[in-house]
Amino acid sequence: MNYIDAHSHIWTPDTGHYPLAPGFRRANMEPASFTVQELLDQAKPVGVNRVVLIQMSFYGHDNSYMLDAIKMYPGTFSGVAVIDQNAMHPENEMKALKAKGVRGFRIYPKDMPFERWLDGEGLQAMFKAGGEEKLNMCCLIDTNALPALSKACQKFPDTPVVIDHLCRIGVSGKIEPAEVKALCDMAKHKKVTVKVSAFYALGKKKPPYLDLGLMIKQVYDAFGP
Repeated sequence: MNYIDAHSHIWTPDTGHYPLAPGFRRANMEPASFTVQELLDQAKPVGVNRVVLIQMSFYGHDNSYMLDAIKMYPGTFSGVAVIDQNAMHPENEMKALKAKGVRGFRIYPKDMPFERWLDGEGLQAMFKAGGEEKLNMCCLIDTNALPALSKACQKFPDTPVVIDHLCRIGVSGKIEPAEVKALCDMAKHKKVTVKVSAFYALGKKKPPYLDLGLMIKQVYDAFGP
């Protein structure tokens, strides 16, 4: 049986060819290496034949390592890139990266107030281009950012949106029903999907993660078939 891994990061100890972004050091790389080959060594034996690569934070806006992996293994990888979401014309870079196998762009509030995090010209342009080019806006957010995202989905109804890691509900250790409802309410936007992922960071944060079961079922019921 063939499977698709919807969310993996890769990085290499070769910081000569792939330098770290400002603010990152080798000590931040834990483990020190998780290369494309190391990922495949884990994936292939269990039937994972295709992988969505998510740009690693260590590299900032330099997507080179991810792009090289996509090029090296045609048909195996697609990518979610990180670009300057405050740039004046991000659509140009988005189109160029699409031609290289990128299918989405990771976005997040950064230092913006959560209620206005999508108001900037750059992110508005990204959402517009996302709808036109069928490129996913992959949101790394908490539930307090959902109202602004909902407004963007209303304005750009053709733009596919992915909410990463169950909207990080449970990072505090507690799964709040009101937050789960807020996430499930986003199902009213037909182009919104949710990644059921990052169990290690949510709720009790211990295998077998059974405390996440009710939330996962509620999200599945809201967004599933």
